[in-house]
Amino acid sequence: MFEEQTRMPLIGDKFPELEVKTTFGPMKLPDDFNGKWVVFFSHPGDFTPVCTTEFVAFQKRFDEFKALNTELIGLSVDQVPSHIKWVQWIKDNLGVEIQFPIIADELGRVAKALGLIHPAKGTNTVRAVYIVDPKGIIRAILYYPQEIGRNIDEIIRMIKAFQTADANHVAIPANWPNNELMGDEVIIPLPPDIKGAEERMNQPNCYDWWLCHKKI
Repeated sequence: MFEEQTRMPLIGDKFPELEVKTTFGPMKLPDDFNGKWVVFFSHPGDFTPVCTTEFVAFQKRFDEFKALNTELIGLSVDQVPSHIKWVQWIKDNLGVEIQFPIIADELGRVAKALGLIHPAKGTNTVRAVYIVDPKGIIRAILYYPQEIGRNIDEIIRMIKAFQTADANHVAIPANWPNNELMGDEVIIPLPPDIKGAEERMNQPNCYDWWLCHKKI
């Protein structure tokens, strides 16, 4: 079933419940990925240069995503036969076998539910990424212009950062795990009261009471 969306989903929303056709057969989202992280990404079209490089890049890191309990699923408004032909071309000509499903959204219903159609770009889906957690909650949304491919290593970094933050109740600094101030350490939550702030003032792992870090 496709729920009518009055707006595109936002960070913190439940990922819409969708029944989709894919290169792996029918699927239900997000139910079929319950308990797993999901990188849901749309691409403008099959047999296009930038998208081809992205699919190869995602597949090259497939095992790394799997090790993070993360599944990949692509989408465009192309039909299943087009997807199949494209992934066959990638295998035959580039030596890379795509091991994740691709949604065929020829009527654009999934794209409209997720806000993936930009009126200025015609009927093609935009280049977007939804990162969804094991409870089906949208944790991040990334948009890219058609002429610039995604940085897959950054998507992996975000998955690792979310998992680290969730497991340890911490925040993640810029460029982690290679932050300019604290390296691979993480940011400790703010103290709950004045006493907690005063206790932190002279701690070696604090720049100030509100900026403290630790190794995990």
